[in-house]
Amino acid sequence: MALADTLALAWYDNGRVPWWCWPLAVLYGGAGRLRRWVYRNGWLRSETLPVPVVVVGNLTVGGTGKTPLTIALVEALRARGRKPGVVSRGYGGDQREPLLLSDAPDPVQVGDEPCLIHASGVPVAVGRDRPAAARLLIDAGCDVIVADDGLQHYRLARDVEICVIDGVRRFGNGRLLPLGPLREPMSRLHAVDFRVCNGETRVAGEFTMRLEGSVVRGIPDGREQPLGAFRGLRVHAVAGIGHPQRFFDSLRAQGIDVIEHAFADHHAFVPSDVDFHDDLPLLMTAKDAVKCRKFARDGWWSVPVRGVLPETFFDEVVRRIGAAR
Repeated sequence: MALADTLALAWYDNGRVPWWCWPLAVLYGGAGRLRRWVYRNGWLRSETLPVPVVVVGNLTVGGTGKTPLTIALVEALRARGRKPGVVSRGYGGDQREPLLLSDAPDPVQVGDEPCLIHASGVPVAVGRDRPAAARLLIDAGCDVIVADDGLQHYRLARDVEICVIDGVRRFGNGRLLPLGPLREPMSRLHAVDFRVCNGETRVAGEFTMRLEGSVVRGIPDGREQPLGAFRGLRVHAVAGIGHPQRFFDSLRAQGIDVIEHAFADHHAFVPSDVDFHDDLPLLMTAKDAVKCRKFARDGWWSVPVRGVLPETFFDEVVRRIGAAR
């Protein structure tokens, strides 16, 4: 069994944890506590920007739905008269210096998630130095910054924190890496402003987000058709995201006969990865499709989803932004 599968079994299904995880978890937890202490006591300083900053992140490794929430949030902010921009580290890309994305960004350079967010029409900047990348957005006219996956990036001061929670897997065994899936202790939840549960299994104090997708989009040409057109058909389903099973299950819920092809999160696809030597349709997540567009063929389809949340959530985020500034 691969190491990733062994750890996932231990984290989420009460499997046995490898012995070497225990000392590493102690070291990881100690390093995290030290880092938070030096920021809290001023040994390292967070950089405050001249515009409000909203951080969207999570406590666990892997996908929880941060990107759909980020896109939904920037659309809601624009609908309420704000000019948001998104800053990202650009994980999976090789861009190190701050960069404002162009009209046709390359996912190899800037990462898959920034490309997907940029496709929604919002300005996006990437870079290891996130405060510097955020200043590019401010210079471009943005009046609020949304930091994608920035909950643990304390160098960028924030006005509002949003933690996204996987409604199915929740926090696994509740232990820190690598004993469990947690980037920070569970107590960190008490410090965030909003908790959003991606799925129906939420607890008190959490807003519910559901992911909706009813169309597919041809990767080579952009033409659309209903997802329901594949009902009863056998298809290849490709997912290189944090929780591929969520994607496969969503397709089966539409009555589609799925052949699963799971890849690691942020996988850098090459043509041989998706050459299955048959003529069956291929469905993949929108995040994966941006990396396969250059070599996509007819019969390859992207399945975009949108995060749907109550309007009261967005109203409360906007109110909190105003109160903070």
